[in-house]
Amino acid sequence: MKNLVLYGFLLFFPLILPGLILAQHADSVSGKTEIIQDARVDMLVSKHIQINQTLKTMDGFRIQLFSDSGNNSKTKAQAAHDEFMARYPSMGVYLTFKSPNYKVRIGDFRTKLDAQRFLNEIASDYSNAFIITDQINLPKIY
Repeated sequence: MKNLVLYGFLLFFPLILPGLILAQHADSVSGKTEIIQDARVDMLVSKHIQINQTLKTMDGFRIQLFSDSGNNSKTKAQAAHDEFMARYPSMGVYLTFKSPNYKVRIGDFRTKLDAQRFLNEIASDYSNAFIITDQINLPKIY
């Protein structure tokens, strides 16, 4: 019985295959494609584009140089910020406060590899620095 089904398939499949190929070929020859979709899809795409145009940050990496809480932590953080700015004036330096810590973070690295390369450069001067994930500024498009 199984052999009969197999032989029947092998006999009729070659007869059906050319018809399937010609049907597909006829659509591609005309060069026209019709897309039928719900109007709400266009609305969602427009909304997504609008939201993305307002974003000023993206997921990325920074290097944390300093974190402290307690007495004089703001003064120490400002000193760490200013010292780094004096050494690397072209690098973005960010002093933030999230209770109870003041933090100094540097860079807007899109990849962890970029952050690691820069960390290797400054490791001798900033031995306690480490890479963290953060919201970074979007890269400038020239």
